[in-house]
Amino acid sequence: MSAAPSSSGGVVRGRVRDRRGSSRGSPRPLRGASGTPWLYLAPALVVLGGLLVYPVYQLGLISFLEYTQAQVSGGEPTTFQGFGNYAELFGDAQFWRVLVATVVFAAACVVSTLAVGCALAVLLTRVRALPRLVLMLAALGAWATPAVTGSTVWLLLFDPDFGPVNRVLGLGDHSWTYGRYSAFALVLLEVVWCSFPFVMVTVYAGIRAVPAEVLEAAALDGASQWRIWRSVLAPMLRPILVVVTIQSVIWDFKVFTQIYVMTNGGGIAGQNLVLNVYAYQKAFASSQYSLGSAIGVVMLLILLAVTLVYLRLLRRQGEEL
Repeated sequence: MSAAPSSSGGVVRGRVRDRRGSSRGSPRPLRGASGTPWLYLAPALVVLGGLLVYPVYQLGLISFLEYTQAQVSGGEPTTFQGFGNYAELFGDAQFWRVLVATVVFAAACVVSTLAVGCALAVLLTRVRALPRLVLMLAALGAWATPAVTGSTVWLLLFDPDFGPVNRVLGLGDHSWTYGRYSAFALVLLEVVWCSFPFVMVTVYAGIRAVPAEVLEAAALDGASQWRIWRSVLAPMLRPILVVVTIQSVIWDFKVFTQIYVMTNGGGIAGQNLVLNVYAYQKAFASSQYSLGSAIGVVMLLILLAVTLVYLRLLRRQGEEL
């Protein structure tokens, strides 16, 4: 290091440079460094390949075969059907009814989960430490509860004979799982209850990372809390909101346990069926494993399409994830 006196009597520190003007102390890029991250990711990619790629391959393969109980037991040979299973599936009117019900139900769950999670995340920034801790623990308790346990507890709460909800509301022996829409509403409440903690904690962490000066400036300009969220926080938290939205879409579109437990396998005459439960009935109740696999492939393609379209729209808006 060299030092030269400045005009003010101080000392200016500088780096020793070679004849080409480059700093001797500057780091040089390592050869082969571009492939180094893949070496660290390789073990995880191998595990993910075994857990995801191979099952998806088997799912797609079975969907093109005639694979029923006769083929499983070895009584009949497995034959290639091509797109015959998909033609049979798309020609079934019940499949389209279940698909529409699944899309509407999943959309309602996603919107409700995001609304509750974001609202509680903002609330966490407004309350003191003790209420914040209590709310966090309660939310994490809901998050950690297994789906079967949570569904059973909600059934007991809304039980027509012994449930406290009917007594408080004065509904007598009203059965929430008898009607189609009331059963879907009950399942929606349970799904939101066990899903909002993820959104709440994630969005809360993002809000805490926003500089306080930005929020104070918006408040001094007279912006309401809703205006601050819509015009300040939501644009700054858009990458986080994208992640929780896509994750919620994936979770809620493939809901199985809550529907199966709370509606006893899909409701009366299958009025509360969603695609995941419908696939289970085709594959295991009817032993039509090829049709169940075809439904699984359709669900996978729908989720991939929704995710890619959403990311493409964000890229057009100039957002970087």
